[in-house]
Amino acid sequence: MTKITRRTFNGILGGVGAAAALGVTGCANVGGGGRPHVVVVGGGFGGATAAKYIRRRDPSVQVTLIEPSETYYTCPFSNTVIAGINRINFIAQKYNKLADKYDINVIHDRVEAIDPAKRTLVTAGGTSMSYDRMVMSPGISFKWGAIDGYDEAAAERMPHAWNAGQQTELLRKQLAAMDDGGTVLICPPKNPFRCPPGPYERASLIAYYLKRNKPRSKVLILDPKDAFAKQGLFVEGWDKMYADLIEWVPAAKDGTIASVSAADMTVESELGEVHKGDVINVIPPQQAGAIAVRTGLTDGSGFCPVDQMTFESTIHPGIHVIGDASIASPMPKSGYSANSQGKAVAAAVVAMLKGQAVPTPGFMNTCYSLLAPDYGISVAAIYRMDGNKIAGVKGAGGVSPTGAQYQFRKKEADFAEGWYASIAQDSWA
Repeated sequence: MTKITRRTFNGILGGVGAAAALGVTGCANVGGGGRPHVVVVGGGFGGATAAKYIRRRDPSVQVTLIEPSETYYTCPFSNTVIAGINRINFIAQKYNKLADKYDINVIHDRVEAIDPAKRTLVTAGGTSMSYDRMVMSPGISFKWGAIDGYDEAAAERMPHAWNAGQQTELLRKQLAAMDDGGTVLICPPKNPFRCPPGPYERASLIAYYLKRNKPRSKVLILDPKDAFAKQGLFVEGWDKMYADLIEWVPAAKDGTIASVSAADMTVESELGEVHKGDVINVIPPQQAGAIAVRTGLTDGSGFCPVDQMTFESTIHPGIHVIGDASIASPMPKSGYSANSQGKAVAAAVVAMLKGQAVPTPGFMNTCYSLLAPDYGISVAAIYRMDGNKIAGVKGAGGVSPTGAQYQFRKKEADFAEGWYASIAQDSWA
């Protein structure tokens, strides 16, 4: 069922006419009127930010934000929920401020099909609309079956928890129910994937929980890579706090899993070694969100090639793809990257609608990871355009130092909470 806010009727539908408004939950045709219309698909860090900043830059532009969920649960800080440090409402974000403060037409529905040539779309609830430009921020979808035996049904026993919400709660409950002395298996994917340091923060915070509640247990990371983001800082923290609790098995030591059995709660490596877990967190290979795949916006990598100056698709003009779905290397797939790209694409879209030159964008990424509630590490980077490609600015940003004392790590953990509050405010409020 399509759920449409009050702002929808005051905004877009007012320009369509009463007849269309009355039929919106059936087969309404939304769009038209003299004002340019931008549709934003996906209400995460990228989409919410883009919608807000387009309206801030040019209030004459109609903006429709289409997002299935009334409550968006963020992946940042979801690991603290799994470890019992925070409750699920800590990572819950709503859309009412975007609707009320910025007059964005928020529709809670799912986009089923897009016609890039006609610049029209249809939602699962039967709403159709046209657009002048689209910003797509659909996040990721999973390559089900890439690991033999791992599909959507298996994920109910071996949760991925890589889209926050119900899966986050499922993994938390499994961890709480596990007997002391149990084994938690974490199986990250190969690159590229959403939030490269995320599996290792998860291992850290699960170890934090186990150390205090189930100290005879352990965390085993079976990794298809031989290196991972912020590895030196993670390993240093593990040695200090969780030396007997966390074991990391890289690809070179047969860490790549080839198959799983949800019924037996086992995973099997490429060389045939079988590992049994009491709780198994399988994070499968990823690609762009399903609507991007269906629309034909992806290349052989499964992600969306874009003009990095404007984030306009190099396959379908008129659609700008940001966030985890886009190919924006060297920027990582992170919430902060998506937020930064959302602001840049807002400037590009407004300029293009006006027939003006697109301003040269700059980008930032900051990523905090918690190894414990009072132990944080971080990495930051600044990006500028080098010709038509994004490039890191040498000497800008950096990573947390190794060998830092407790007070430094505690401050980084405090900064992480401040960072989360700030970016959530910037994106949804």
